[in-house]
Amino acid sequence: MIIVDGLGEPDRIRYHRCRLRGQSAMTELGRLPVLAIVGPTASGKSAVGMELGRRLGGEIVSADSMQVYRGMDIGTAKPTRSEQADVPHHLIDVADPDEVWNVARYQELAAAAIADIAYRGGLPIMVGGTGLYVDAVVRGFLFPDEGRNPEVRARLQREAEAAGPEGAAVLHARLALADPEAARRIHPNDLRRIVRALEVHEVTGCPITRLQRKHVPALAYDARLFGLTMPRDALNRRIDMRVDQMVADGLAREVGGLLRMGYNPEATAMQAIGYKEFALYLAGRETLEQAVDAVKLETRKYAKRQMTWFRKHHDITWLDMEEFSGPSDVAEEIMLRLADWMEEVDITLGRHERR
Repeated sequence: MIIVDGLGEPDRIRYHRCRLRGQSAMTELGRLPVLAIVGPTASGKSAVGMELGRRLGGEIVSADSMQVYRGMDIGTAKPTRSEQADVPHHLIDVADPDEVWNVARYQELAAAAIADIAYRGGLPIMVGGTGLYVDAVVRGFLFPDEGRNPEVRARLQREAEAAGPEGAAVLHARLALADPEAARRIHPNDLRRIVRALEVHEVTGCPITRLQRKHVPALAYDARLFGLTMPRDALNRRIDMRVDQMVADGLAREVGGLLRMGYNPEATAMQAIGYKEFALYLAGRETLEQAVDAVKLETRKYAKRQMTWFRKHHDITWLDMEEFSGPSDVAEEIMLRLADWMEEVDITLGRHERR
């Protein structure tokens, strides 16, 4: 439970009338307004979010599972310090690369950030491509299938293999500490189910036995979601250009610095796209060209997975970036489409001054 001014979050949302230029920043239904900009990596979400933040006096709540980590700036395309000074950002640099992090923790901190932004009269703008994070906040639900992470699963399987014949028993003992109920239900030799239960716990922070359709009633938002897209070939070109720029900006140096600080290359954060491949390059197991090509390929695959995730939701308004001249035009289009909603939450378009 998040406590603000001595009130629990549900009571604060219900009774505290957030002010924007002396007016209410809540909808008529009493739900906090949230604008979300989603889509695949390299589609231009950050630039559009920045434009909206400037025009609407908004603050950005990052919905990127890798931008939470300190020291991982170049490979995650993290907003620069000047950009963060221009438009306030939240949920960036809140964990160390070896720190346990999951969607449950994100959900809690994002809820606090959204409440704080609205309390101060601003518009919370979620920006990011981690669909699980967006759903956990905007929809307030978690499902067992959403606790999947192929990289975490592969690491757990490698750990079991490294332990030899006792691998399943070793992981089962770990499961007994993390989720005793699941451990009682799963046979100590059932490695597949043991790995699955540990994967869910690590990704979501919740035991698999308690995760089914978990609802968070405190998160009552009036959300408007916009997705940015473009033809596959155009997106792939943007991905290639972004990766090349990351390399030019010093991605290898950044990864090397993290390794010298003692971070395990097998840690979840270090398995992120770009970091995993360049750790192999720095270890002499791949050439620079191989590492760069691998990053581009994996990023394209990730973008495809992101679109698959977001396409299952029918409440997202999609905008083709190729139909606009730039982020400014996209922001203008979003504002036009939201004119009635903006009026409802008492935001004066183009005239709001951020405090």
